[in-house]
Amino acid sequence: MANKIYTKAGDLGKTSLIGGTKVLKSHIRIDTYGTVDELNSYIGLLGDLLPDLHSKTVIKEIQDRLFTIGSSLACDPEKEPMMKIPDLLEKDISFLEKEIDKMHDVLPPMKFFILPGGHVVISTAHVARCICRRTERCCVNMMEHELFVDPLIIKYLNRLSDYLFVLARYIGLQLQVAEVAWKPRLNAD
Repeated sequence: MANKIYTKAGDLGKTSLIGGTKVLKSHIRIDTYGTVDELNSYIGLLGDLLPDLHSKTVIKEIQDRLFTIGSSLACDPEKEPMMKIPDLLEKDISFLEKEIDKMHDVLPPMKFFILPGGHVVISTAHVARCICRRTERCCVNMMEHELFVDPLIIKYLNRLSDYLFVLARYIGLQLQVAEVAWKPRLNAD
């Protein structure tokens, strides 16, 4: 018989970091890796909607890296050296950059700010991009509060948000959905 999904251990508003340290569920570290989980879920949705196999494969790689990031953030930094968790590597960032460059090479130059939308998969890529930026801000907030965050995590999230923006444009090109230019209202008539 399988273990039950509920343990009741968190019923009083506390949870354990990897390593056993108990913290409030409102702790900035919990909020941050919870935001990584939200991002990963939206990226999974995006992957389900993508029209091409290559992009779906890239999304699976990204989801794996996000689990790595979540694991790192869920660790008690005082106890992490005793545990074996996967590492984020500089080559993970290079991978995103190469994917961005491949898509960018076939996209028309941007001549205006683009309104998110036009197709559900494009909109989903933009929502994932916004969650990615929030995740990045959470990590920076942790650093500002002198809580350890591997600097590669912030670098990866920064590049991932760029990737998601370019992917949204690339999807539009694939689906032949015209980009909608933002035309700011200049007067309040």
